[in-house]
Amino acid sequence: MTVLKHTSQRTLTAVMLTGFLLMGCESTGPKATVGGLGGAAAGGLLGAAAGGGGTGIAAGAILGGLLGAVIGDRLDAADRARANQAATQALETIPSGQSVTWHNPDSGNSGAVTPIRTYQTGSGQYCREYRQTITIGSERHQSYGTACRQPDGSWKIVS
Repeated sequence: MTVLKHTSQRTLTAVMLTGFLLMGCESTGPKATVGGLGGAAAGGLLGAAAGGGGTGIAAGAILGGLLGAVIGDRLDAADRARANQAATQALETIPSGQSVTWHNPDSGNSGAVTPIRTYQTGSGQYCREYRQTITIGSERHQSYGTACRQPDGSWKIVS
């Protein structure tokens, strides 16, 4: 197999794992799985549409995968665009412990992405642990994860 094929398989595995892990947070079944995978794809597309390049696409896929299984179907396109922008900014430029927030006045939904810790692995790869909070109505949803910078500059969920 080629390196590209291995990379694609690892990316798909990470997205699927995220979807399956988040299914237990709120709901189970095919809708949650499809929501997680669809959310990752939609988030990546939103990142591309926003002109974010590899980093924006990766951040969109991270955000979409995290949100899709749990609450992605409850966020409209404007919510997802604002959340994607916040995730991209948080991973790229915000110091650990500070948050990037977003709010959609039309839907009333809001959220925040907070890098918790930035570190370098033994192989020199930079990684960021982060916390993401989404509030829909009076329901607050929180998730945690780790994303690592890839050689092409994009971010990939590793846990």
